[in-house]
Amino acid sequence: MAGEAYSAQKDTVQTQDITDPYQEDRVFLCIDLKSFYASVECVARGLDPFTTNLIVADPDRTEKTICLAITPAMKALGVKNRCRVFEIPKSVDFIMAKPRMKKYMEVSAQIYQVYLEYIAPEDIHVYSIDECFIDITNYLSLYDKTPRQMAVMLMDAVFSRTGICATAGIGTNLFLAKVALDVTAKHAQDHIGYLDHQRFREQIWQHRPITDIWNIGPGIARRLAKYGVEDLKGICMMPPETLYREFGVNAEYLIDHARGYEPCTIQQIHDYVPEGNSLASGQVLSCDYTFEEARAVLREMTDSLILELVEKDLVASSVSLAVGYAKGPQEPDAFGQTGGQDPSSAHAQGHGRRFIGQTGASRQLGTATNSQKLIMSRIMDIYDATTRKDAPIRRINLGFGHILPEEYGDLDLFAQSPQAQQEKSLQKAVIAIKDKYGKNSLLKGTSYLEKSTARERNNQVGGHHA
Repeated sequence: MAGEAYSAQKDTVQTQDITDPYQEDRVFLCIDLKSFYASVECVARGLDPFTTNLIVADPDRTEKTICLAITPAMKALGVKNRCRVFEIPKSVDFIMAKPRMKKYMEVSAQIYQVYLEYIAPEDIHVYSIDECFIDITNYLSLYDKTPRQMAVMLMDAVFSRTGICATAGIGTNLFLAKVALDVTAKHAQDHIGYLDHQRFREQIWQHRPITDIWNIGPGIARRLAKYGVEDLKGICMMPPETLYREFGVNAEYLIDHARGYEPCTIQQIHDYVPEGNSLASGQVLSCDYTFEEARAVLREMTDSLILELVEKDLVASSVSLAVGYAKGPQEPDAFGQTGGQDPSSAHAQGHGRRFIGQTGASRQLGTATNSQKLIMSRIMDIYDATTRKDAPIRRINLGFGHILPEEYGDLDLFAQSPQAQQEKSLQKAVIAIKDKYGKNSLLKGTSYLEKSTARERNNQVGGHHA
């Protein structure tokens, strides 16, 4: 048995004689739900995701829409995860399941409850809807299990309750557990990977591509490639001063991870309190928008984010706005023009489309506030002053910064004025109506314009159908 073989090799990692900073006296699991959205849809249909060709994508959108998930059966045919629908070979027959984000959240919560039957909440860190970290150090003796047997127990419990298959990484710190999941578990027959510091150096140090490693994306990889570095061992060979010059304070994480070191624990994650907080809202528009059409959408987004401030009794001291533009290289845009090969343009991932940069700015509000009048005015000023009128708009990102509880905010006299109190009372009434009757129960007239997005987005979760 795989579990018995593992036990014979290493019953626990606590027996290793390794000095700091690689003291390996703890054991972590990183558990991922395999092809989660697609697996949920297969289970709902009584189908096996390992033999069923199914993708999760919105059939109401064009073939350019991204597949949120595909089944293992599709991956076995060479179809790439997160591909666009038109990229799937025409010879492949498949089921297209419309995204149901509330359903996926419900199943994820159900699985979390399964974990809680075995593990205390303080030893679990939910990393995403389909992935979590678990500190199993103190549970190995409690359940008389090896780390691998512990992983199997939890994975079997999830499958028996939900029909969802899981994969797991075991590591002597959080980083090694994550890399074991992402890299070594894929090649294990039981879908469980294991890394301690020694195995990390043997199996991962020279692994390529380096982008398989947690938190190293294409951008970081390109910057490392300038120095001829293509794996973690190469990072270790680089002079630290070069790394700090290239990456700033983030070089510390690269240096630690290249050596398989991660000092952070789940307890520290739970105890962490950020120095500052923010609220943000963003959307990629479904087609080219003119300056005025996008301005109406921005007003909707601003209204919604202000209501969130008021509902949570928060205030903000700064705002930021970013507007992105797009133009097809040889196709008419919203203004009847065709795109050229602008060498200064930034490429965006998409089907024959080029984003041609973005505009925007950040501004202080002058006071900590949740006033609709003050915040809306400042956002519109930024938009009008910085947004291009001669290019189609495809992205809007809005943020409120320096968020504080209202009682700690340095409120000005306007916040105490009768007009401000009347405005807040109206906002509270709007929130109460929306909570009782739904977000679309009370809308401004601009939300009924042809290209307004609030009504549709109010029926979505994370930009997808609920």
